[in-house]
Amino acid sequence: MAKGSIGVTSDNIFPVIKKFLYSDHEIFLRELVSNAVDATQKLKTLASVGEFKGELGELKVYISIDKKKKTLTVSDRGIGMTAEEIDKYINQIALSSAEDFIEKYKDDAQAIIGHFGLGFYSAFMVAKKVEIFTQSYQEGAVAQHWTCKGDPEYTLEDTIKSDRGTDIVLHIDDDNKEFLEEARILELLKKYAKFLPVEVVFGKKKEWKDGKEVETDEDNVINNTTPAWTKKPADLKDEDYKEFYRELYPFSEDPLFHIHLNVDYPFNLTGILYFPKIKNNIELQRNKIQLYCNQVFVTDQVEDIVPDYLTLLHGVIDSPDIPLNVSRSYLQSDGNVKKISGHITKKVADRLADIFKKERPEFEDKWDDLKIFIQYGMLTDEKFYERAEKFALLKNVNGKYFTFEEYKKLVEGNQKDKNDDLIYLYTTNKEEQYSYIQHAQDKGYDVLIMDGQLDVHAISQLEQKFEKTRFVRVDGDTIEKLIQKEDVSQVTISDRQRDELITIFKSQLPVIDKTDFLVTFEHLSPETNPVFITQNEFMRRMKDMSALQGGMMNFYGEMPDSYNLVVNTAHPLIEKLLKDEEKALKAEISPVYEELKQVEAKHQSLKESHKDKKSEEIPAEEKTELENLMGQITALKDKKDVLLSTYGGENKQVGQLIDLALLSNNMLKGKALAEFVKRSIELL
Repeated sequence: MAKGSIGVTSDNIFPVIKKFLYSDHEIFLRELVSNAVDATQKLKTLASVGEFKGELGELKVYISIDKKKKTLTVSDRGIGMTAEEIDKYINQIALSSAEDFIEKYKDDAQAIIGHFGLGFYSAFMVAKKVEIFTQSYQEGAVAQHWTCKGDPEYTLEDTIKSDRGTDIVLHIDDDNKEFLEEARILELLKKYAKFLPVEVVFGKKKEWKDGKEVETDEDNVINNTTPAWTKKPADLKDEDYKEFYRELYPFSEDPLFHIHLNVDYPFNLTGILYFPKIKNNIELQRNKIQLYCNQVFVTDQVEDIVPDYLTLLHGVIDSPDIPLNVSRSYLQSDGNVKKISGHITKKVADRLADIFKKERPEFEDKWDDLKIFIQYGMLTDEKFYERAEKFALLKNVNGKYFTFEEYKKLVEGNQKDKNDDLIYLYTTNKEEQYSYIQHAQDKGYDVLIMDGQLDVHAISQLEQKFEKTRFVRVDGDTIEKLIQKEDVSQVTISDRQRDELITIFKSQLPVIDKTDFLVTFEHLSPETNPVFITQNEFMRRMKDMSALQGGMMNFYGEMPDSYNLVVNTAHPLIEKLLKDEEKALKAEISPVYEELKQVEAKHQSLKESHKDKKSEEIPAEEKTELENLMGQITALKDKKDVLLSTYGGENKQVGQLIDLALLSNNMLKGKALAEFVKRSIELL
């Protein structure tokens, strides 16, 4: 029996492993199983070139737990090790300085393992003692037993082993008893070993018999050794791709499309990416791409390997050119990673372009689901925008789809305003904004549906890309003003009538939390609604963006919703309302106006007399008179407003006009809606 010390330049390698790898301690199983698979693959290679002439037999990797002994064992029938190989590969750890080591890799357990060949030593994260029982494939080799208790001291002695290969026995410490639980180990094997190229066995398969779960004699193989991405695209059918997707994401809906990546120059890359059906929340769909290195799971945090918008895709990427143990800084600086990212972007764009060109009806049928991927890519990647603008689509309220160029040709003959700007009308809700859409269509205009999660951002981008083009929501103003062909007719009512209508309509405007209404006037055609509601395009768009982005945009999100209650002064009902008001209030309000006129004239005359005087030159009694006159003016205006508000508040037609406008904008609900129905019946 030989004794010795692990070949490191510092005694504290094991405390370092324990301390700095602890947060990632579950990866010990990946490292040990990967080593076992490598040993098995090496034996297959030696056999294929004639250097091993024995019987390969059954080549599987076995994981077993003994809860009584508190051991976890990883076994293989691979090449095994001689005493010399144990000394070379196990007893030597190339660490120049523990201090430098800790400083450089203290935040990155993956890098510690990858840079220093510590895959095997990750076992000491969870074990108080590790044993190796190994028999080399080489003829005449003597089996070896290596033991270490988590310090630099080890023992190595000859032993007897019935078969070639290696058993790694971990004596699990008290802090890591979870790794003696079958469910926990099964979870890790499904995560890290699901697609390893050698069968990995964990116990026996179980079945229900006589009301309880019992073991069968069949090995419980937890991995698929030949996943779809390792095969040639020509050997796979569409159903094979769907079946693999179900294997990756059980209980998910079938994906929209797939892209099979198969590159061997200038780097090696295989994989399958899927476009899933996304419902509403982008963030919930992220981190669904799994990164593998030679079928060994590395991570599902692939933000630095694929462009941000492609993290919405699902699937697998496998590349031996990305080391098994990677750090974020490595990914951000590695040339191969950047090439891979660029290649994936191009492949995705090329695949979408190909489907659009060859199968446009199918592409249009799936556009509503694809749209969020394509828009996100166009918003975040200029190169992708340049590729995608040929197949990105716009959809109108009639359900027809157009490329950007096709839609421009459709509307440019009719939807240019007097300044020669091309106006794209859109709706965010076809049902709620139906009346506004109808008014636009009555004018012969086309209306787009822009109701997607990213549409508000896409609209802003397209306005920058398209020359002399504006997007306006169809309920943003009167259709005559949205696409203004000529100067709008001036409002012809007097200032007094304008002031009276504002007070009358305000008397019945609803009080809605965080909502302001501004009464405005337009002189439109008599056929246009007498009263309707619009919302400023800029402010609404800013509020929509704030809902998505937060941060600095929260300023807009905190502002109240501001609506215009637009009164069409050319409509007969408004003309009638003014006449009725004048007739009903003439006896009471005319004296108020007359007195107000006289008091304002006195006030103005007195102010004029003080025009060239300094404050100290004005007699005190005149200052007092000015204040009294101002008080009278305020009181008279208040009296006038009370008369108008009382009249307006009791006028059922005013309430009906406001409610009709609210109803058209889907803003009449609950009690207000019930009262509207009741009033409508009374008026009938």
